[in-house]
Amino acid sequence: MRQKGVIALILAVATMLAGTGRATADGRSHHWGIDHARAVFVQTNKPKSAGGNTIRVFKRADNGRLKAAGEFKTGGNGGAVAGAPTDALASQGSLVYDGRLLFAVNAGSNTITLFRVRGTELERLQVIRSGGLLPVGIAVHHGLVYVLNAGGDGSVQGFRLGHDRLHPIAGAHRSLGLGNPERPNFLLSPAQVGVDPHGRFVLVTTKTNNTVLAFRVGHGGRLARRPVSTADSNGPFAFTFDTRRTLLLVGAVTNTLTRHRLDRGGSLRQIGAPVPNGQQASCWIQRVGKFYYVANTASSTVSSYRVKNGKPVLLNGTAATIPGGGTIDMTASGRFLYVQNATAGNVQGYAVNGDGSLRLVTTATGLPRFANGIGMEGIAAS
Repeated sequence: MRQKGVIALILAVATMLAGTGRATADGRSHHWGIDHARAVFVQTNKPKSAGGNTIRVFKRADNGRLKAAGEFKTGGNGGAVAGAPTDALASQGSLVYDGRLLFAVNAGSNTITLFRVRGTELERLQVIRSGGLLPVGIAVHHGLVYVLNAGGDGSVQGFRLGHDRLHPIAGAHRSLGLGNPERPNFLLSPAQVGVDPHGRFVLVTTKTNNTVLAFRVGHGGRLARRPVSTADSNGPFAFTFDTRRTLLLVGAVTNTLTRHRLDRGGSLRQIGAPVPNGQQASCWIQRVGKFYYVANTASSTVSSYRVKNGKPVLLNGTAATIPGGGTIDMTASGRFLYVQNATAGNVQGYAVNGDGSLRLVTTATGLPRFANGIGMEGIAAS
């Protein structure tokens, strides 16, 4: 009798697990099971005329290779800034993975989408207004989410994350005062929003305005009414923190990488001279271990750097060359670097060697190519 009871219990548990199928954002039904698969997520940024924005999911194997695993609707539409040569959103961080959640911008419908991630499956939890026009970037830090809106004057809108829902924060909407049209030129739109590791400041880069703005974060995620502004003549685009108080900033005008210290008041102090890479239109940056990779969209190349003795050092100006690429955003998963190539319509994955050199291991094709001013943009990984 005891054996029969154990068998009945096993059958009951199996039946329960089999019944955990969930409807995904595109209406398909899947069984979640226990899925610890690593994945790379690519935002197609498709406009309404093409069926709306979606997220393509690729399963990552242990050797870095990618395999298509599904496509999920965001419930919004892709969009674009004006005049961009290859990068429709001209920004870093339009798709962000944080723990078990994925955040996506819908630039064409002024909304953002929140997904729950289970391996290679996405469940759409919420679509919410971005608090401005043409959202192009997202930053997530300890339950606080800040959205960068590029249209018009530009703005930052803060949200509190609770019970897998985003809630707008009163006192966390701040104008950038850019004075642009609703659909700004790509050179004039802001490029990235980020939060420093201490959670004290929300930073925004403004490209040809040649400034980095720092809004102090107050109680509950509220933002100071006025930012601290630091001038930067290199054309500040993307950045990443290499320590809790220092960051690496890409200059899109001078094609350089510069290290800065963020002081307690919100100002940036440059450490050493900008380090050029000899490429064109350097914009995005991604860290993989002790190495930093910069994507150069006009050259269709990736440059590699390290920080030595407190200063960035160029390892290889052409660590990777992508034929017909239009290299834009990047992400990392484990020891692999994944590069989004807009005009080629693919994502290439590279193994990062011990000396920082790159070895191509996979190419995911069939993604939207940049054409008529719009194309895919946004990549993240688990």
